[in-house]
Amino acid sequence: MYRLNLPQYEIKIANHGGRPNILDTLRRRYVSLTPEEWVRQHFVHFLIEHKGYPPSLMANEVELRVGDKRLRCDSVLYNGAAQPVMLIEYKAPTVPLSQKVFDQITVYNMLMHVDYLIVSNGLEHYCCRMDYENRTYAFLKDIPDYADIAQK
Repeated sequence: MYRLNLPQYEIKIANHGGRPNILDTLRRRYVSLTPEEWVRQHFVHFLIEHKGYPPSLMANEVELRVGDKRLRCDSVLYNGAAQPVMLIEYKAPTVPLSQKVFDQITVYNMLMHVDYLIVSNGLEHYCCRMDYENRTYAFLKDIPDYADIAQK
């Protein structure tokens, strides 16, 4: 797979039906190992192990519904009251983080109304904090620690 701009971790890979699968610690099962999944698993481990995010407040592949249309959010962080506070969108390392990627996560946020949005392709990571009162957002220099998010 690809070398990412994220810390290494103990990766668990198994073959299922002749295809490689990677352990998704949040879903507690093996899932198909795609380039996007490779980024997701590395990023989730980064958040848990290096930024202090509680795995019990995170979920992968969260389904959203808009009428008959179904959307799937890559990862969501919730607060202690089970309200979403962060959306994360992953792309394969070969996919540039273009305006189209930001538009995609913005559509999800119209439904979720979270404080933080992150997009990552494993090589580049962008995080912004929403300011709904002033109808603006600010890009952050770094992914915030969970302790900083939990205080707000």
